[in-house]
Amino acid sequence: MLLSLLSAFALSQAFRSIASVMATGLEQDFSLNAQSLGAFAGLFGLSFGVAQLLMGIGMDLYGLRRTVLYAFPLAIGGAILSAAAPSYGWLMLGQLLIGVGCSPAFLACTVFISRHFPLDRFAFISGIGMGVGGLGLLFTGTPMAWMVQHWGWRSGFALMAVMALLSWLLILWRVHEPASEQAQQPARRESWSQAIGRMLELFTLPHTFGIIILAMACYASFLALRGLWLGPLLIHRHGFSLVESGNVALVMSLISLFSPALFGRMDPGPARRRRWIMNYSLLVGGLFLATAFLSHAWATVVLLLAIGLFSGYGVLQYADVRSSYSPELTGRALSLFTMAMFLGVAMVQWFTGWVAAWAQTWGIDPYRAVLVAIAATLFAASMAFRLLPASPLLHQASNNS
Repeated sequence: MLLSLLSAFALSQAFRSIASVMATGLEQDFSLNAQSLGAFAGLFGLSFGVAQLLMGIGMDLYGLRRTVLYAFPLAIGGAILSAAAPSYGWLMLGQLLIGVGCSPAFLACTVFISRHFPLDRFAFISGIGMGVGGLGLLFTGTPMAWMVQHWGWRSGFALMAVMALLSWLLILWRVHEPASEQAQQPARRESWSQAIGRMLELFTLPHTFGIIILAMACYASFLALRGLWLGPLLIHRHGFSLVESGNVALVMSLISLFSPALFGRMDPGPARRRRWIMNYSLLVGGLFLATAFLSHAWATVVLLLAIGLFSGYGVLQYADVRSSYSPELTGRALSLFTMAMFLGVAMVQWFTGWVAAWAQTWGIDPYRAVLVAIAATLFAASMAFRLLPASPLLHQASNNS
């Protein structure tokens, strides 16, 4: 069942990173500037993030299977609409539908792992799940770049629609709610207003804010690079071809298959995990800053791959969320964390698009400006995470250790 759910997550990864490969074709066909391209890439994260609240509640009320099966057809329809889009507006509508349709994909996997695997294995199993889901990133590397170069960006969306349909059929066939959960659901069924109220209760806990702020920066920094700026950076600044930039994206994606499981295996436990998270986010910010001022092509590639490797620490954030809340709040907290993460994706991709357009206006290298902006975002979020309160449950774990 977990592998079936991860097939939808893998396609979600592919959808959210597809803009990097299609950027050049979209710029030519619809005369897009950097800001419009950033808005296109960011709309997936915005719609994905906003829908997380509803999807998290829907999973609690109706179960994982029905929530995913009802939502994912929107992604299929959005991919078909994008493939046939006659204008930028229709393309944006397709992106909106894709984001909403994919929104329960990884949350379903995370909640499934939280419910059916031991607490001390959560980070490791989640890391493996993120690695399997990273197969979607592989597809938007060299394979998608080759397809787009030969048949155009519309062929990419068409193939994604077919693959999404196959994933939906697999989930329909293989995934079912465990009998024990089905027996419990009628007794714990609550109304939508009660469910939303319980979600809002998380904001009464001071440690929620530091978690949310860092959530909005860490994955967003990686996806802004891998999902939007990687291809244009290598093509326009260093003269790579589309397929060559796709090869770099492929290697970066291969690294991302294994790095979350590696960091999950290295998980130091709740007492020291927050310090690890902050230090690694500062390290990744430093790598972005170094990339901004480096002009050598292959040194840039090495730094980009290092960013892909160390971004695997994001799996520790999921473990931190689970350790920071009591068991009855874990599902809601994971849903809120995922929502914040993808709202951050939307904000950072839109913001970096604006930064690139501003830099071009003033004759500044747009890619340097974008990379500096991402680094500054990571530095600021890391300090907020350090200075804002931590969960009392983590202090208890520290005292026990």
